[in-house]
Amino acid sequence: MLRVALTGGIATGKSHVRRRFESLGVRTIDSDTLVHDALRPETDTSRAIARRFGNDVIASDGSIDRPKLGALVFADEQARRDLEALLHPMVYAAIVRWFEEREHAGDRLAVADIPLLFETGREKEFDVVVVAACGPEEQLRRIMSRDGLSAESARQRLGAQLPIDDKLQRADHIIWTTGSLEETDRQVDLLYEKWGQTP
Repeated sequence: MLRVALTGGIATGKSHVRRRFESLGVRTIDSDTLVHDALRPETDTSRAIARRFGNDVIASDGSIDRPKLGALVFADEQARRDLEALLHPMVYAAIVRWFEEREHAGDRLAVADIPLLFETGREKEFDVVVVAACGPEEQLRRIMSRDGLSAESARQRLGAQLPIDDKLQRADHIIWTTGSLEETDRQVDLLYEKWGQTP
């Protein structure tokens, strides 16, 4: 089975690329969904986060208040590293189990969407790395528009990741998302065909 890691920077179009693979029948897993599930009330991860960051990051329903936690960790590098130390082992363990399940089910191709793949140094654990990319200024515009952030807050989030140019140099394949959605889809379809699949 071909184990594909899909990565890129924040707001570079990874989710759209992942959904396009799904529309072609490819099974995918999303790291952000794994994290979201782990931040629900009374999980081991949410309890560990509360111990490290205090009850101020707990929302009224008992889950982790993601905007409040995000504002905290993106303004403090050590806090961000502490959070990543709690989240990343859980995420990668779940992804490893999922790939094993997909292989056991007979899948020939599966894709894991992992935003911080290079930052965590785990790219060698996959057969192929695909980077979804757009220019830094377009990233900044998308973050501000999508998340309603100020330019300063958007730049903090960009600064917490490797520059997209660094990721491009380490990619096996690049999907450019600066054009229309149809142009992005065509690139995904061509890559799918290259791997011996048929849309």
